[in-house]
Amino acid sequence: MAKKITKALIPAAGFGTRFLPQTKAMPKEMLPIVDKPVIQYVVEEIVASGIENIVIVTGATKRAIEDHFDVPNEDLVQNLVNGKKAALLEQIEHISNMANFIYVRQKGPYGNGTPVLCGESVIEDEPFAVIWGDEFIYAEPPRLKQMIDVHEKFGGIVISGVKIEKKEDLKRYGIADLEPVEGNVYKIKSIVEKPDPDKAPSNIATHGAYILPPEIFSALKRLTPGQGGEIWLVDAINLLKKEGVPLYAVEIENGKYYDTGNKLEYMKTVVDLAKSHPEIGEEFTKYLEDLIKKSQN
Repeated sequence: MAKKITKALIPAAGFGTRFLPQTKAMPKEMLPIVDKPVIQYVVEEIVASGIENIVIVTGATKRAIEDHFDVPNEDLVQNLVNGKKAALLEQIEHISNMANFIYVRQKGPYGNGTPVLCGESVIEDEPFAVIWGDEFIYAEPPRLKQMIDVHEKFGGIVISGVKIEKKEDLKRYGIADLEPVEGNVYKIKSIVEKPDPDKAPSNIATHGAYILPPEIFSALKRLTPGQGGEIWLVDAINLLKKEGVPLYAVEIENGKYYDTGNKLEYMKTVVDLAKSHPEIGEEFTKYLEDLIKKSQN
């Protein structure tokens, strides 16, 4: 029986250069999706999966993330009380009570393995989840819960799998060469980074969320840095795989993937979630339909 997952780590120290100049002073993880920042959707998925201890690895200009998940300041609370906006007050008070937030400043070389290694002192000797702070999946049950269930049954390393619908998009992702285990669970034989779509081993991209054993820290420390001194998480995962740690992919069921890491996909996410927003969804959808009609005339 695998150890219970009680902690999740969110790397959130990147510069967000794809969104400059917006991200010069504002974390990319705080970009709004209608009325909530991207990282709140990520945290909500973690909490809905049963995890209450969340480690956020931050860097310079990321203080807004800490402020967002902190208790609301007294002036804002009083303003909402005076304005009889009880529902809004409940929403912002809930944000700080969702989880136990621990913040770690990133130190070390470039590469997505570095923020994971920075969390070692907080994670200690137990398996944990890693989810990037600029993408999320709406799924029922939550993506991370589906992964935790697989980890509890099989152990090892578990990575979320997303089916890529358009063949030409395969070249944007790490695509897995898979061996069926049961249902939506596969063993990963290898991951081909950004393959030629005609040579891709499957249409399942493995990225976005991971369940990792504590041995990942040792593996990261043993890596030889690549060009520019980069330390990459996938290299440490491959090292553990060579040493006998089983590697699984879970094709996420009943889910929709939202990538907010580039401008176009971010805008698609905003539009999609605005259409289903309880306050503005109906009117916004009508606005889009009117735009389409005007463009066809």
